[in-house]
Amino acid sequence: MTTAPATQTIPLGGPTLPQERRVTTAIPGPRSQEILDRKASAVAAGVGHTVPIAAVAAGGGVVVDADGNSLIDLGSGIAVTSVGNAHPAVVAAVQNAVAQMTHTCFMISPYESYVAVAERLNRLTPGDHAKKSALFNSGAEAVENAVKIARRFTGRQAVVAFDHAYHGRTNLTMALTAKSMPYKSGFGPFASEVYRAPASYPFRDGLSGAEAAAKAISLIEKQIGADNLAAVIIEPIQGEGGFIVPADGFLPAVVDWCRANGVVFIADEVQTGFARTGAMFASELFGIVPDLITTAKGIAGGMPLAAVTGRAEIVDATHAGGLGGTYGGNPVACAAALAAMDAFENDGLVERAREIGDVLRARLERMQAADPRMGDVRGHGAMIAAEFVDPATGAPDAALTAAIAKAAIAEGVIVLTCGTYGNVIRFLPPLSISDDLLTEGLDVLARALKTV
Repeated sequence: MTTAPATQTIPLGGPTLPQERRVTTAIPGPRSQEILDRKASAVAAGVGHTVPIAAVAAGGGVVVDADGNSLIDLGSGIAVTSVGNAHPAVVAAVQNAVAQMTHTCFMISPYESYVAVAERLNRLTPGDHAKKSALFNSGAEAVENAVKIARRFTGRQAVVAFDHAYHGRTNLTMALTAKSMPYKSGFGPFASEVYRAPASYPFRDGLSGAEAAAKAISLIEKQIGADNLAAVIIEPIQGEGGFIVPADGFLPAVVDWCRANGVVFIADEVQTGFARTGAMFASELFGIVPDLITTAKGIAGGMPLAAVTGRAEIVDATHAGGLGGTYGGNPVACAAALAAMDAFENDGLVERAREIGDVLRARLERMQAADPRMGDVRGHGAMIAAEFVDPATGAPDAALTAAIAKAAIAEGVIVLTCGTYGNVIRFLPPLSISDDLLTEGLDVLARALKTV
C-alpha cells in the first residue's frame, strides 16, 4: 500500500484531520467490507455506491474510512460539501439550532432562520429585481416546484428541457432528465407535457452558441409553440450530462427568446451554485439573469435544504398553500445554510474555486497533450471535467473512464464519473482542499491513466 507524507493540517472541516492520503489496507478494508456486506443485506439494491468504503470522518480535503484509510476527496459528495465537510461554523450553527428546536413546520409556526435564508438568497442570486424564495428539501423538489410556479404564472403547461440534462429522480424530474440508465429505465410512465431540445455541446456538435440556440429555438417553435410553453429549464453548465459548458452566446440567446415570448427561464443551479464555478452562481459567467433559479447541494454544508428563488411577481403567482412541505426549510438546515453562505461570502471561496480550477485545468491539459484518449478538458472553477474517447474515432470510451476511476479509488483518490455516454471524469473538490492534496490527487490520476 502507498502512504503519502503528511501535509499541513487545516482547520476547515472537522474533526480536524491530518490532510494526507493514507492507504494502509486494500480498499475496501475488512471493517468497510463488513459494513458493505450489511448494506447489501439491509439496504435496497437500487441504492448503489461509487467508492467501496464505509466513511467515518471527513474534513478539509479527505475522507477517512472505517479501516483508517484517508482518501483524497475530489467529489465533495457531488458538490455538497463545498465549504468543507463539517465546517466548524456550520457545525456550531447546527449544534445551537438543534438545541433550540428540531422542527415546528414553517407552514404551522414560522421562524426567523427560514426568513433569513430567503433574504440571503434573494440578495445573492443574479439580478437586482425584487425576488422571493421558497425552501424545500432536495434539488429535485426545488425543480418540481419551479415548474409548478412557472405553470401557475403563465397559465401554460409545456416545459422544455435539454439533451444531456439531469434534474432529479422524482416522476416529473425523471421526465426532465435526459439519461435513461440508471435514472429512468423501467420507471415510467413519466409526467406529461415535457419536451426536449438540443443543447449546446461544443466538443461534439461543432456549433457556435448562436447556431446551437437557433437550432433549439426552431425545434421549440415548430414542435411545441411558444404560446403553449410555460418554462425552459437548463443547467448553465450541465452536470450529470458531462459538465458540458455551452458555447458562448447560447444561453443569452435562449433567455432573450424566452423573454420575448413570455416563457419563464429556469436556471437549475443545484450543482453549479454557491461558488463552485468561480462565481457565486454559474449564470453570472454567461451574463444571464434567470427568472427562477433552483439551488440545493452546496447551500447548507451537507444539511438537506433546497430553494426556488425568483422574480417576486412570478413566485407570488402561486396561491397560499400551493408551495411548502412538512420539512421544507427545517430550522436546523436553515441555520447550517446561513453559516455556509457566510463562508461563501466572507472566506474567499469564490476566489479559491478559481485557484482550484487553474490547478485542475493546467494539469489535465498537460495530460491531454500527452494522451489522445483524453479528448476534452472543460469547465469553470472547481467544476472541471475530462472526457475520454477512442482517439481513432472520437467515440466515447466509457470502459476506459470506469477503469481509470476504479484505479484512482484503489489508490486512495475519490473521483466521480458522469456523462450521457459514461465517459467523463468530473472533479468537484471541496473548496477547503489544499494545493498539496489536489496536486497529489492529480498525480494518482495521471498514473492511473498511464497504467490502464
